[in-house]
Amino acid sequence: MHTETVQPGLFTRLAEIGRQKATEDGQPETLYDRHGVLVVRVGDVVVKAHQADRELGEPFLARIRLAGALPDLVIGALGPPLTVEGRTVTLATFGEPVDPAKELPWEEGARLLAALHSEPVPADAPSWGRPARVARLVARLEDGPAEDAVRRAFTTLPAWIRSEEKEPEERTPCLIHGDWHLGQMVRAPGGRWRLIDIEDLGRGDPAWDLARPAALYSAGVLPPEDWARFLGAYREAGGPAVPAQGDPWTALDVPARSLAIQIAATCVISAGRKDRPLDGAEQAMVDACVRISAAGDAA
Repeated sequence: MHTETVQPGLFTRLAEIGRQKATEDGQPETLYDRHGVLVVRVGDVVVKAHQADRELGEPFLARIRLAGALPDLVIGALGPPLTVEGRTVTLATFGEPVDPAKELPWEEGARLLAALHSEPVPADAPSWGRPARVARLVARLEDGPAEDAVRRAFTTLPAWIRSEEKEPEERTPCLIHGDWHLGQMVRAPGGRWRLIDIEDLGRGDPAWDLARPAALYSAGVLPPEDWARFLGAYREAGGPAVPAQGDPWTALDVPARSLAIQIAATCVISAGRKDRPLDGAEQAMVDACVRISAAGDAA
Protein backbone atom coordinates (compact mmCIF):
# COMPACT_ATOMS: atom_id res chain seq x y z
CA MET A 1 0.00 0.00 0.00
CA HIS A 2 1.15 3.53 -0.70
CA THR A 3 -0.27 6.98 -1.09
CA GLU A 4 1.02 9.01 -3.99
CA THR A 5 0.38 12.72 -4.12
CA VAL A 6 3.37 13.79 -6.18
CA GLN A 7 2.74 12.44 -9.68
CA PRO A 8 0.62 9.50 -10.88
CA GLY A 9 2.73 6.51 -11.85
CA LEU A 10 5.95 7.87 -10.36
CA PHE A 11 5.94 5.34 -7.51
CA THR A 12 5.97 2.48 -10.02
CA ARG A 13 8.91 3.95 -11.93
CA LEU A 14 10.92 4.58 -8.77
CA ALA A 15 10.20 1.05 -7.55
CA GLU A 16 11.48 -0.37 -10.85
CA ILE A 17 14.70 1.63 -10.56
CA GLY A 18 15.14 0.49 -6.96
CA ARG A 19 14.76 -3.16 -7.87
CA GLN A 20 17.53 -2.82 -10.46
CA LYS A 21 19.96 -1.37 -7.91
CA ALA A 22 19.02 -3.16 -4.67
CA THR A 23 21.14 -6.04 -3.41
CA GLU A 24 18.47 -7.09 -0.90
CA ASP A 25 14.93 -8.16 -1.67
CA GLY A 26 12.07 -6.12 -0.36
CA GLN A 27 8.61 -4.92 -1.27
CA PRO A 28 8.67 -1.31 -2.49
CA GLU A 29 7.34 1.04 0.16
CA THR A 30 6.80 4.78 0.36
CA LEU A 31 9.00 6.43 2.97
CA TYR A 32 7.99 10.02 2.20
CA ASP A 33 5.37 11.64 0.01
CA ARG A 34 5.00 15.31 0.90
CA HIS A 35 5.88 18.77 -0.39
CA GLY A 36 6.42 17.51 -3.92
CA VAL A 37 8.97 14.87 -2.86
CA LEU A 38 8.50 11.10 -3.22
CA VAL A 39 10.94 8.65 -1.58
CA VAL A 40 10.57 4.92 -2.20
CA ARG A 41 12.50 2.15 -0.48
CA VAL A 42 13.33 -1.14 -2.16
CA GLY A 43 15.43 -3.43 0.04
CA ASP A 44 18.68 -1.65 0.87
CA VAL A 45 18.14 1.22 -1.57
CA VAL A 46 16.05 4.39 -1.46
CA VAL A 47 14.99 6.21 -4.61
CA LYS A 48 14.07 9.88 -4.32
CA ALA A 49 12.20 12.10 -6.74
CA HIS A 50 13.19 15.64 -5.81
CA GLN A 51 10.93 18.68 -5.85
CA ALA A 52 10.19 19.77 -9.37
CA ASP A 53 10.72 23.46 -8.59
CA ARG A 54 14.13 23.11 -6.91
CA GLU A 55 17.27 24.26 -8.70
CA LEU A 56 19.00 20.95 -9.34
CA GLY A 57 21.55 21.83 -12.01
CA GLU A 58 25.32 22.17 -11.62
CA PRO A 59 25.15 23.25 -7.95
CA PHE A 60 23.36 20.01 -7.13
CA LEU A 61 26.02 17.98 -8.94
CA ALA A 62 28.61 19.82 -6.84
CA ARG A 63 26.68 18.92 -3.69
CA ILE A 64 26.63 15.26 -4.75
CA ARG A 65 30.41 15.36 -5.21
CA LEU A 66 30.85 17.06 -1.85
CA ALA A 67 28.69 14.46 -0.07
CA GLY A 68 30.71 11.70 -1.70
CA ALA A 69 33.84 13.14 -0.10
CA LEU A 70 32.27 12.94 3.39
CA PRO A 71 31.34 9.24 3.77
CA ASP A 72 31.81 9.28 7.55
CA LEU A 73 29.20 12.02 7.93
CA VAL A 74 26.82 11.90 4.97
CA ILE A 75 25.00 9.24 2.97
CA GLY A 76 25.50 10.50 -0.55
CA ALA A 77 23.98 9.53 -3.86
CA LEU A 78 24.75 6.24 -5.56
CA GLY A 79 25.91 7.78 -8.80
CA PRO A 80 24.76 10.79 -10.81
CA PRO A 81 21.10 11.87 -10.80
CA LEU A 82 18.60 10.44 -13.25
CA THR A 83 15.71 12.09 -15.05
CA VAL A 84 12.49 10.11 -14.63
CA GLU A 85 9.11 11.35 -15.86
CA GLY A 86 10.64 14.81 -16.07
CA ARG A 87 11.84 14.66 -12.44
CA THR A 88 15.34 14.63 -10.97
CA VAL A 89 15.87 11.30 -9.19
CA THR A 90 18.71 10.06 -7.00
CA LEU A 91 19.46 6.73 -5.33
CA ALA A 92 21.11 6.20 -1.95
CA THR A 93 21.78 3.44 0.55
CA PHE A 94 18.92 2.93 3.00
CA GLY A 95 19.45 3.91 6.63
CA GLU A 96 17.11 3.44 9.58
CA PRO A 97 15.42 6.76 10.41
CA VAL A 98 15.05 8.25 13.86
CA ASP A 99 12.34 6.44 15.82
CA PRO A 100 10.15 9.04 17.58
CA ALA A 101 8.99 6.38 20.04
CA LYS A 102 12.54 6.09 21.44
CA GLU A 103 14.79 8.63 23.11
CA LEU A 104 15.66 11.18 20.45
CA PRO A 105 19.33 11.35 19.44
CA TRP A 106 19.95 15.02 20.18
CA GLU A 107 23.56 14.49 21.25
CA GLU A 108 24.33 12.36 18.19
CA GLY A 109 22.82 15.00 15.91
CA ALA A 110 24.83 17.74 17.60
CA ARG A 111 28.06 15.80 17.25
CA LEU A 112 27.39 15.10 13.57
CA LEU A 113 26.82 18.78 12.91
CA ALA A 114 29.90 19.80 14.88
CA ALA A 115 31.98 17.36 12.86
CA LEU A 116 30.55 18.63 9.56
CA HIS A 117 31.09 22.25 10.56
CA SER A 118 34.71 21.47 11.48
CA GLU A 119 35.60 19.90 8.12
CA PRO A 120 37.88 21.89 5.81
CA VAL A 121 35.85 23.79 3.21
CA PRO A 122 36.89 22.79 -0.33
CA ALA A 123 37.55 25.71 -2.64
CA ASP A 124 34.85 24.45 -5.03
CA ALA A 125 32.18 23.84 -2.35
CA PRO A 126 28.86 25.29 -3.53
CA SER A 127 27.34 28.10 -1.51
CA TRP A 128 24.31 27.38 0.64
CA GLY A 129 23.01 30.84 -0.24
CA ARG A 130 20.27 32.76 1.52
CA PRO A 131 17.47 31.10 3.56
CA ALA A 132 14.95 31.62 0.77
CA ARG A 133 12.28 29.20 1.98
CA VAL A 134 10.84 31.54 4.62
CA ALA A 135 10.11 34.26 2.05
CA ARG A 136 8.50 31.75 -0.33
CA LEU A 137 6.22 30.41 2.39
CA VAL A 138 5.19 33.83 3.70
CA ALA A 139 4.31 34.85 0.13
CA ARG A 140 1.85 31.93 0.01
CA LEU A 141 -0.08 32.96 3.11
CA GLU A 142 -3.72 33.89 2.66
CA ASP A 143 -5.81 36.20 4.87
CA GLY A 144 -6.54 35.65 8.55
CA PRO A 145 -5.31 36.53 12.04
CA ALA A 146 -2.66 33.78 12.18
CA GLU A 147 -1.45 34.69 8.71
CA ASP A 148 -1.20 38.34 9.70
CA ALA A 149 0.81 37.43 12.81
CA VAL A 150 3.32 35.51 10.70
CA ARG A 151 3.58 38.32 8.14
CA ARG A 152 4.20 40.93 10.84
CA ALA A 153 6.99 38.81 12.32
CA PHE A 154 8.52 38.41 8.87
CA THR A 155 8.96 42.18 8.59
CA THR A 156 11.34 42.10 11.58
CA LEU A 157 13.86 39.95 9.70
CA PRO A 158 16.86 41.54 8.01
CA ALA A 159 16.19 42.79 4.48
CA TRP A 160 18.59 40.26 2.94
CA ILE A 161 16.49 37.37 4.26
CA ARG A 162 13.38 39.05 2.84
CA SER A 163 15.17 39.11 -0.57
CA GLU A 164 15.23 42.93 -0.52
CA GLU A 165 19.00 43.34 -0.28
CA LYS A 166 22.13 41.49 -1.33
CA GLU A 167 23.32 38.82 1.06
CA PRO A 168 25.98 40.05 3.49
CA GLU A 169 29.46 38.61 3.60
CA GLU A 170 29.40 35.24 5.35
CA ARG A 171 30.95 34.63 8.72
CA THR A 172 34.00 32.43 8.40
CA PRO A 173 32.26 29.84 6.22
CA CYS A 174 31.87 26.22 7.22
CA LEU A 175 30.40 23.19 5.54
CA ILE A 176 26.75 23.07 6.56
CA HIS A 177 23.82 20.76 5.94
CA GLY A 178 21.49 23.68 5.28
CA ASP A 179 18.19 22.09 6.37
CA TRP A 180 18.95 20.13 9.52
CA HIS A 181 16.43 18.46 11.79
CA LEU A 182 16.23 14.98 13.30
CA GLY A 183 14.50 13.67 10.18
CA GLN A 184 17.76 14.32 8.33
CA MET A 185 19.56 11.58 10.26
CA VAL A 186 19.59 7.83 9.73
CA ARG A 187 21.51 4.87 11.08
CA ALA A 188 23.68 3.65 8.25
CA PRO A 189 24.65 -0.01 7.82
CA GLY A 190 26.92 -0.72 10.77
CA GLY A 191 24.83 1.39 13.13
CA ARG A 192 26.54 4.78 12.84
CA TRP A 193 24.48 7.93 12.39
CA ARG A 194 24.74 9.79 9.10
CA LEU A 195 23.18 12.87 7.54
CA ILE A 196 20.90 12.57 4.51
CA ASP A 197 19.18 14.94 2.04
CA ILE A 198 22.00 16.90 0.47
CA GLU A 199 20.05 19.46 -1.61
CA ASP A 200 21.37 22.32 0.55
CA LEU A 201 24.77 20.93 1.52
CA GLY A 202 27.51 23.49 1.02
CA ARG A 203 29.41 26.50 2.31
CA GLY A 204 27.59 28.76 4.76
CA ASP A 205 27.03 30.05 8.28
CA PRO A 206 26.81 27.04 10.64
CA ALA A 207 24.32 28.82 12.91
CA TRP A 208 21.60 27.99 10.38
CA ASP A 209 22.02 24.27 11.09
CA LEU A 210 21.09 24.95 14.73
CA ALA A 211 18.21 27.23 13.81
CA ARG A 212 15.34 24.75 13.83
CA PRO A 213 15.85 23.32 17.33
CA ALA A 214 16.63 26.85 18.55
CA ALA A 215 13.34 28.08 17.08
CA LEU A 216 11.35 25.22 18.59
CA TYR A 217 12.97 25.80 21.98
CA SER A 218 12.23 29.53 21.83
CA ALA A 219 8.59 28.78 21.00
CA GLY A 220 8.24 26.38 23.94
CA VAL A 221 7.76 23.38 21.66
CA LEU A 222 11.15 21.75 22.32
CA PRO A 223 11.63 21.01 26.04
CA PRO A 224 14.49 22.94 27.70
CA GLU A 225 16.24 19.71 28.69
CA ASP A 226 16.36 18.54 25.05
CA TRP A 227 17.72 21.90 23.92
CA ALA A 228 20.34 21.72 26.68
CA ARG A 229 21.35 18.22 25.56
CA PHE A 230 21.70 19.35 21.96
CA LEU A 231 23.52 22.62 22.60
CA GLY A 232 25.78 21.12 25.27
CA ALA A 233 26.84 18.23 23.04
CA TYR A 234 27.49 20.61 20.13
CA ARG A 235 29.72 22.80 22.28
CA GLU A 236 31.53 19.83 23.82
CA ALA A 237 32.30 18.58 20.31
CA GLY A 238 33.89 21.92 19.40
CA GLY A 239 31.16 23.11 17.05
CA PRO A 240 31.95 26.63 15.73
CA ALA A 241 28.39 27.92 15.22
CA VAL A 242 28.10 29.41 18.72
CA PRO A 243 30.60 30.66 21.30
CA ALA A 244 32.14 27.88 23.37
CA GLN A 245 30.77 29.60 26.47
CA GLY A 246 28.37 32.41 27.18
CA ASP A 247 25.30 33.54 25.26
CA PRO A 248 24.62 31.41 22.15
CA TRP A 249 21.89 33.77 20.96
CA THR A 250 24.38 36.31 19.66
CA ALA A 251 24.81 33.85 16.79
CA LEU A 252 21.40 32.16 16.83
CA ASP A 253 18.91 35.04 17.11
CA VAL A 254 18.31 35.79 13.42
CA PRO A 255 18.43 32.14 12.27
CA ALA A 256 16.09 31.07 15.09
CA ARG A 257 13.61 33.86 14.38
CA SER A 258 13.67 33.02 10.68
CA LEU A 259 12.97 29.35 11.30
CA ALA A 260 10.23 30.12 13.83
CA ILE A 261 8.49 32.21 11.16
CA GLN A 262 9.10 29.57 8.50
CA ILE A 263 7.69 26.79 10.67
CA ALA A 264 4.71 28.93 11.65
CA ALA A 265 3.97 29.72 8.01
CA THR A 266 4.14 26.02 7.15
CA CYS A 267 1.73 25.20 10.00
CA VAL A 268 -0.77 27.87 8.98
CA ILE A 269 -0.68 26.85 5.31
CA SER A 270 -1.13 23.17 6.20
CA ALA A 271 -4.05 23.87 8.54
CA GLY A 272 -5.72 26.10 5.97
CA ARG A 273 -5.35 23.51 3.23
CA LYS A 274 -7.06 20.91 5.43
CA ASP A 275 -9.60 23.41 6.80
CA ARG A 276 -8.77 22.57 10.41
CA PRO A 277 -7.77 24.61 13.45
CA LEU A 278 -4.14 24.88 14.51
CA ASP A 279 -3.09 22.28 17.04
CA GLY A 280 -1.23 23.15 20.23
CA ALA A 281 2.31 23.06 18.81
CA GLU A 282 1.24 24.94 15.69
CA GLN A 283 -0.44 27.66 17.75
CA ALA A 284 2.73 27.92 19.83
CA MET A 285 4.68 28.76 16.69
CA VAL A 286 2.18 31.47 15.75
CA ASP A 287 2.35 32.81 19.30
CA ALA A 288 6.13 32.96 18.92
CA CYS A 289 5.60 35.15 15.85
CA VAL A 290 3.49 37.52 17.96
CA ARG A 291 6.33 37.79 20.46
CA ILE A 292 8.86 38.35 17.66
CA SER A 293 6.75 41.24 16.35
CA ALA A 294 6.39 42.76 19.80
CA ALA A 295 10.16 42.63 20.32
CA GLY A 296 10.80 44.30 16.98
CA ASP A 297 13.92 43.98 14.88
CA ALA A 298 16.71 42.67 17.08
CA ALA A 299 19.11 42.06 14.18
